[in-house]
Amino acid sequence: MMTGYIHGEIETTAGLFPRIETQWNRSDYWGAIKTRWSVGRMKYRVAPGIYAVGDPDRNSRVFVTGNYKLSFDHLRRALTGMNGWILVIDTKGINVWCAAGKGTFSTKEIVRRIRIHHLEQVVDHRKIIVPQLGATGVAAHEVKKMTGFTVIYGPVLAEDIKAFIDAGLKATEAMRHVTFPLVERVKLIPVDIFYGKYYMLIVPLVFLILSGLYPGGYSVDLALISGGKSAINLFSGYFAGCVLTPALLPWIPFRRFSAKGVVTGWFVALLLLLAGTLGLTLTEKVSWFLMMGALSSFMAMNFTGSSTYTSLSGVQKEMKTALPAQIAMASLGFMGWIITKFVSI
Repeated sequence: MMTGYIHGEIETTAGLFPRIETQWNRSDYWGAIKTRWSVGRMKYRVAPGIYAVGDPDRNSRVFVTGNYKLSFDHLRRALTGMNGWILVIDTKGINVWCAAGKGTFSTKEIVRRIRIHHLEQVVDHRKIIVPQLGATGVAAHEVKKMTGFTVIYGPVLAEDIKAFIDAGLKATEAMRHVTFPLVERVKLIPVDIFYGKYYMLIVPLVFLILSGLYPGGYSVDLALISGGKSAINLFSGYFAGCVLTPALLPWIPFRRFSAKGVVTGWFVALLLLLAGTLGLTLTEKVSWFLMMGALSSFMAMNFTGSSTYTSLSGVQKEMKTALPAQIAMASLGFMGWIITKFVSI
């Protein structure tokens, strides 16, 4: 069997398992690019099961990962030149770190996959290497109790696996440290940009249509002129939350992402105020500040699911207070903007 990253099979006492290539091909690179831009991201998966890397035997190490293909691909590439087994568990196509928070990279699923695929018949030892970012979802003592396999937590980054193995399964402080540099944040920006792509087509269209309203009735020319400015304002608020906030994350004041988003949204609104796209009256200008702040805040808050800055409970706590505030700001801003179509204040 040769298809994509699978090149043949390996026979064990537990049955036949696919043997995989560790080097990426064009399809893998193209798939990574597409998923970075949120194209087919939730369907970018591999089948759960056991995969062979190199020419493993009963003494080879077992590495656990989720079935999000990008996670799987980074792991297999990191194992280039090694012999080992990869146990892929079903995380519903979600990466290890997020899946651990959502409960799909879990003790239960690891135990289930060990039993389903008869891992005890594949290797003589009783050790599995689990990514550190999956630790929040895994109770090592429960896995040991139910399967006999000892959980060893590997490094944060797959690229450190070889050094981790060479050091006798010992991780340095650097290997345990979770970082979130600019390059990693920038990689995640396209996903957030496309998060609300349909809304960012529909909402500007609605504003374009409503922009033609005035006390004397309706003007197509006014709709085109004022509506064009409205579209610029909306896209700018979206850009502030999706791009500026992640890029400038460590340097923006406040801990909460929603508050950071307000800062970037209002900064961009200030620039547009100077450019003259926020309108002529004080009410219209204030209305746009409210709407752009709310939009940027909401999009920035979504980025919490991609960052290492907070936890699932932290995100839920923030949403309880931030979401009502964002809705209030957007509603007040929209009502104020509508009023200016009929009253010059």
